[in-house]
Amino acid sequence: MECVSPFKSDILKGKVALLTGGGSGIGLEISTQFGKHGASVAIMGRRKAVLDSAVSYLQSFGIPAIGLQGDVRKQEDAKRVVELTVKQFGKLDILVNAAAGNFLVSPEDLSPNGFRTVLDIDSVGTFTMCHEALNYIKKGGPGRSSTSGGMILNISATLHYTASWYQIHVAAAKAAVDAVTRNLALEWGTDYDIRVNGIAPGPIGDTAGMRKLGPEEISNKSKEYMPLYKLGEKYDIAMAALYLASDAGKYINGTIMPVDGGLWLSRPRHLPKDAVKELSRTVEKKSRNAPVGVPPSKL
Repeated sequence: MECVSPFKSDILKGKVALLTGGGSGIGLEISTQFGKHGASVAIMGRRKAVLDSAVSYLQSFGIPAIGLQGDVRKQEDAKRVVELTVKQFGKLDILVNAAAGNFLVSPEDLSPNGFRTVLDIDSVGTFTMCHEALNYIKKGGPGRSSTSGGMILNISATLHYTASWYQIHVAAAKAAVDAVTRNLALEWGTDYDIRVNGIAPGPIGDTAGMRKLGPEEISNKSKEYMPLYKLGEKYDIAMAALYLASDAGKYINGTIMPVDGGLWLSRPRHLPKDAVKELSRTVEKKSRNAPVGVPPSKL
């Protein structure tokens, strides 16, 4: 059953959004919800077939949408895609950096080149897109007023908040993305009136990432050591993105919002509640019955 949005259908009316990784998974759901709430949408990706399919899907809802082939690791691609978006729709209000690379691997089995590839896509790619979008999304940019800038949203993760098994490359990349988010929020918020925020999704069902990183047999065991573990939906991330991109989030800048049901806070419950009560009674009883030792005087 399709979830009904709690937002008015026109909260992004007249806005233009460009999304990397917008042709599949979480990126496509954000693209869809942005479009359903009034935005014109440009999606960027490397695979033409995926883009074509996504654009047809978006247009089936009456969403003004275009697909632009490009690689976020290439500055010339980023520049071309941003320019084509503005040429098509007249301006740029929202940039969403959702392109990412991931796989499970232990550090000793990860080559420096594999490590670098993920950082190039996630971290350098995010900065490259922001860099090329600046002149269009800043206050006074094409189609913008001289006092109002646009908004950048970077899709991150919670992996680096503590540490994560077999994810050293992604944890490093997303830590860098969060640093980019906060620094641009400070500097570009000050100089250009651009809001820059992030979303850190938890495990999201029916995504390529979940199929690669959390096979069903692993997910079924996760509850044992992560009590708050449950799968989220792409809709959950899209609603958070919609909130941050709309005027409802106009006073939010430099924030990375975890959307994971509290998962990153999860710790195993080492003792059942009944055992804790019994242990507390036993300890208290021993404490009351223990003789009070008085240290001997040194005089």
